[in-house]
Amino acid sequence: MPALTDLRIDIVSDVVCPWCIVGYLRLQQALAKLDSKLNVQLHWQPFELNPHLPAEGQNLREHIQQKYGSSVEQSETARQQLKQIGSDLGFDFNFNSDSRIYNTFEAHQLLHWAATYQKQTELKLALFEAYFSQQLAPSDRENLLAVVAKVGLDSSLAEQVLNEKLYAEEVREKEYSWQNQGIKAVPAFIFNQRFLLSGAQNSDTLIQVIEQSLQD
Repeated sequence: MPALTDLRIDIVSDVVCPWCIVGYLRLQQALAKLDSKLNVQLHWQPFELNPHLPAEGQNLREHIQQKYGSSVEQSETARQQLKQIGSDLGFDFNFNSDSRIYNTFEAHQLLHWAATYQKQTELKLALFEAYFSQQLAPSDRENLLAVVAKVGLDSSLAEQVLNEKLYAEEVREKEYSWQNQGIKAVPAFIFNQRFLLSGAQNSDTLIQVIEQSLQD
């Protein structure tokens, strides 16, 4: 049998970033169209859209208005567009007037920990679903531990990770490292640690960049 071709993909993202799950699902579409003889090594990297938000978060529409100056009408239009894009990709964006945005630092610590059990992607996807589809706060410990248990990880160990801040410093260092490399918005995809693609690009664009990263 021919050897598999290694493809490392780092995805810098946040669990409250809608375009991050869109970008991931489009990436899966691209990979499905490519040669199956790829050994894809996926690594989720931390980025906080709102590191200064308190645990209770902020109303999402209010936050968008303050951060981007969007009107209520513009915000609603954007939500409907995302809902349709999500539906086309098999993902449910369940926005409502009470939707909130939250601090995600503890979620990133658990994602770092989950990687040691090869469960990082599974946990990431479960966190996306919990936040966007179920409207659960990723800053709430109880919610986080429930999602951890759902993907088959030990919630008591996860609680210890958070209580003792076992990976807090490493996560902060990774965040700063990616920012220092010029990552100011997410999602950002880095292929084989050399080729950067920003934003939730379509599958054809992703295929082009992946093929280039495999050739050079």
